[in-house]
Amino acid sequence: MHLSISGHTGLTALIGSPVAHSISPAMHNEAFRYLGLDYVYLAFDVTAGSFDAAVEGLKAIHIKGFNCTMPLKRLMCQRADRLSDAARLIGAVNTVVCEDGALIGHNTDGYGFMQSVREKGYNPAGGEMTLLGSGGAASAVVAQAALDGLSHIHVFSRPGSVSTQCLTEEARRIREASPCRISFYDLENLSRLEDCIGRSTILVNTSSVGMAPHTDACLIPDASFFPKDLLVADVIYNPKETKLLAMAKEAGCPVMNGLSMLLHQGARAFEIWTGQKMPVEHIREKFFS
Repeated sequence: MHLSISGHTGLTALIGSPVAHSISPAMHNEAFRYLGLDYVYLAFDVTAGSFDAAVEGLKAIHIKGFNCTMPLKRLMCQRADRLSDAARLIGAVNTVVCEDGALIGHNTDGYGFMQSVREKGYNPAGGEMTLLGSGGAASAVVAQAALDGLSHIHVFSRPGSVSTQCLTEEARRIREASPCRISFYDLENLSRLEDCIGRSTILVNTSSVGMAPHTDACLIPDASFFPKDLLVADVIYNPKETKLLAMAKEAGCPVMNGLSMLLHQGARAFEIWTGQKMPVEHIREKFFS
């Protein structure tokens, strides 16, 4: 079956800037085609300056739902009529569904990460996590990990940075919604970092350190920091194997990159819009293998 457009076709989309590089249109349109759903997914380059006009236009044409990427995630959180628990805690929206003229904001980024963790055979409930970085990806992972029942999250970041201050504010909101403890440390405190990793079941790098073209960079000094059963994750997917993941594999640890998170956050958005499960294994084989 080929994807076809009719007068009944439901529109979904990605808005943000830049968006030309995104794999989301290919992923969602293939899922629609595979399941025989009369939907289409397009990408629109929308800046912060044109955000309000773009959202009003999408509402006016009765779009089914859309994704937001940078720099619009926090703007969409302020614009949404209602928010999911995760979106409210994170303070950012990446998925919107339109229901009877209302815009319902969700954040599926953290879900995508935690689903990837479960796919690796790890049950996060009651465990501890060490997290590197404090940007938008860190916010999503911390909020969803807390909602999923982790007992303690150790965040290592640059003290005084704007992103660290934002994540600290988010942590205060999370403490009101979850019993999870969230502690902050300086990235340069290597002895504390090693201690926290030793107590954790999951280590995740949410920073851009190690991303192409700077693939020789890594926030962990050497492989001695990794206990053998530690799951080591990196939200980066270019390169597919960062220096962090290569070191962890050398130490005998299971690893995962950001492609699985990308797949599962998209799958959750797909389900929110259509009420059907994305054919994850088909999409993984076609675009992520």
